[in-house]
Amino acid sequence: MFNEMLETAFESFKKNDLNILAQNCMEDARKYHEQYLIKGCREDLDNAVDNYIDAIKFNPNISEAYYRLACLLWDKGEINLESAIEQCKSAINISPSNPNARIYAGYFLELAKKYDDAEKEFKNAIKLNPLNSARSRISLASMYLEKMHENKINAKDFSKTIYYMLSGGLTMALDYPSVKMLYKNFTQCLSLMFYDTLGNIFEKTKNYHMAIKAYDIAANSTGRNEIFYKKIGDINIKTDEIDTAKDYYLKALKANPYNKELLLKLAAITQIHYENDIDTAIDCYSKLLELEENNANIYYELGHLYLKKEDFINSINAFNLALEKDCDNPFYHNAIAYALIRAEQYEEACEHYKIAIDKNPDNEWTSIVCQAAASIYHNVFDDVDTAMNYLKMSIMLDENNDEVFLELGDIYSECEDLDSAIKSYCEAIKVNPKNPCAYNKCAMALWQKDYIEEAIIAYHKAIGIDPDYYSAYNNLGVIYLDGIRNLKEAKRLFDIAIKLKPDYVMANFNLARVYELSDKKIEAAKQYQKALELNESNNEIDSEIIVNKLHSLFEV
Repeated sequence: MFNEMLETAFESFKKNDLNILAQNCMEDARKYHEQYLIKGCREDLDNAVDNYIDAIKFNPNISEAYYRLACLLWDKGEINLESAIEQCKSAINISPSNPNARIYAGYFLELAKKYDDAEKEFKNAIKLNPLNSARSRISLASMYLEKMHENKINAKDFSKTIYYMLSGGLTMALDYPSVKMLYKNFTQCLSLMFYDTLGNIFEKTKNYHMAIKAYDIAANSTGRNEIFYKKIGDINIKTDEIDTAKDYYLKALKANPYNKELLLKLAAITQIHYENDIDTAIDCYSKLLELEENNANIYYELGHLYLKKEDFINSINAFNLALEKDCDNPFYHNAIAYALIRAEQYEEACEHYKIAIDKNPDNEWTSIVCQAAASIYHNVFDDVDTAMNYLKMSIMLDENNDEVFLELGDIYSECEDLDSAIKSYCEAIKVNPKNPCAYNKCAMALWQKDYIEEAIIAYHKAIGIDPDYYSAYNNLGVIYLDGIRNLKEAKRLFDIAIKLKPDYVMANFNLARVYELSDKKIEAAKQYQKALELNESNNEIDSEIIVNKLHSLFEV
């Protein structure tokens, strides 16, 4: 008997302690909830949610905690309407006489367009507390307006709207919580308006220092860091103080980590000004996805960021998710094709290139995609015919792309169709007469065809456009060495090439050949040895050729 009494007493004390803890949590939750409603601070929202949840854990029979928690979780986007309605129904089941539970239930039922059920709950709230029914009446009037907006306007609903709007206004004075919140919101709005106007005046007069000072004071006095730190960040963008702007955007995001505009701004300046800080941009877009999970463009941006990190698996996954949302977007197909190439998944990449080309949003853009596809077929699959077809298609789409003519010329050169190669290189020169590479390639093909004078002219053209074009000096030197046997001019050209690029293996090798033909065996041997050493890291030529040249110098 004594043990039972002791156990009952213990349970009573335990229950009492839990009730005290629950009430403490509710007090903290109400405080944070009110601060969130006034200041809109995300941290207050999170704290309010945590305290409401703790209150329910300590005492599951607190009706208020359920409907208030439902409202905040809905604001955070963590529950859907049906879950919010169920939470409010739980509050009503615990305390059927709680008018606030009825108001919240009516609110969510209205959002779900269940107007009849919402009307019933608002009217129940009015019946339960007729004197303090201002919020119930105004909410009911608002519901009738929404209902008429959705359906045809009828006299009955219109008269009800007017009645509940007027009666709600009259009973407002008796509804102390509403008046209290209205007063706090009013004073907060006045303060925000004052600082916002003051800062705008300073901004318009370009007194940015004072504008920043005003906004900084506003952030500290009103607690609306999200608003005023963003404004300071925007001013710093105007004055090109990017580091400071980034810091203030980060401060603003502490107040609300899911502010869409701030996340976009931070992601943009990070991508433009902080190319190595890829993780910050990824974090911004990941949070944006929580707000807009069906936004294909966010996945597209994430795909490019993962590409920069050389995280090809996540990049491909991101582009695939973008395509799930917008399967006909040619830019997404092109992006995933490039990511697949980096991951060495060439066949799948070509399939995406084909789709992008087929969509053809713009001839110039599609021409570049054709060029990329041609490169895969040429360099990976060694399918010259398909590569040439894509390059010809690229030219049809954009005749002003000199790089395509150069690639086509390269393929003709590999196939030993030098006449077609020269023609393609000349087309490239016609499109862009300032492209030294076109003259260099054309000169090489002319040299192979034994058009020595024409080749020399073309090399001089390339050097005239780009005086630092070291390979053109080397190639021209080869003509003077092997074609004309002008060793002096050949040496001069090889010396220039080496001066421009000291580790240029071919120029060093060719200079050694000049020494060899000039019967300067010691100098030739040193130069061959230098070319051999450089070739160990650059691998421009078969090392055995250099070794054989070295050995042959002193053979009897």
